[in-house]
Amino acid sequence: MKAGVIGTGNMGKVIIEALIESKAISPSNLIITNRTLKKAEEIQEKTNVHVMNLNEEVIHASDLLFICVKPHDVHRVIEENKDSFTVDKCVVSITSPVSVDQLQSIVSCSCARFIPSITNRALSGVSLLTFGNDCTEKWRRELTELVKHISTPVIIEENVTRVASDIVSCGPAFFSFLTQRFINAAAEVTEIDPETATVLASEMLIGLGELLKKDIYTLPTLQEKVCVKGGVTGKGIAVMENELGDVFEKLFQATQEKFANDIAKTRAQFGV
Repeated sequence: MKAGVIGTGNMGKVIIEALIESKAISPSNLIITNRTLKKAEEIQEKTNVHVMNLNEEVIHASDLLFICVKPHDVHRVIEENKDSFTVDKCVVSITSPVSVDQLQSIVSCSCARFIPSITNRALSGVSLLTFGNDCTEKWRRELTELVKHISTPVIIEENVTRVASDIVSCGPAFFSFLTQRFINAAAEVTEIDPETATVLASEMLIGLGELLKKDIYTLPTLQEKVCVKGGVTGKGIAVMENELGDVFEKLFQATQEKFANDIAKTRAQFGV
């Protein structure tokens, strides 16, 4: 199978590098392009993938196509090349506002959506899959098996796309922000230097991940184990309970609002 990637921005690059590192696809079977060809050529220098000048060339040469452009550019890329998406191919969008129904409204091939996470670059974390009604069993199976090399794939329905993406794809940025605030506060309030605090916090998160990965503790039981009644941890959690308030509720409300606006724009483009 030959796979094509149109768009080599942050997430396109993550997908390319993860697929190669995991040996899910050999560089000789991976074909890429980008609006700014220099970015694609830089990836080629490091990985030996094939670079083509035009989207149409990548589509013709590939069986599986990952469309990794910005949401407002997806319709243009598909519409300009719709005749090249023959029935035997599978087109995959990685952007949440573009639904599989919208893809199916333009092309006759199998359609799917794959929402990756930055954690997939470490061949870890979750990725989200949604398949179109007309997507063949062959492509459902092959795409699922492919992304298993770089993640734990979870199939989701359209109605939870945004919140699932917030947790899986945006979550690393959200919790990186919180961790950085945690580190900054430690350095500001105490005598620890930021570099040491960063090492300690980073290793703590890695250890926490291992505890959860190995099912040693759940999140609630982990808190119970660490939070001794009347102890230091309890004091800290009490502060968090008072200060955090409804910050996460507001976060999800804000992302849902942005998502609704993005959906309205893609519906105007696709007419679906």
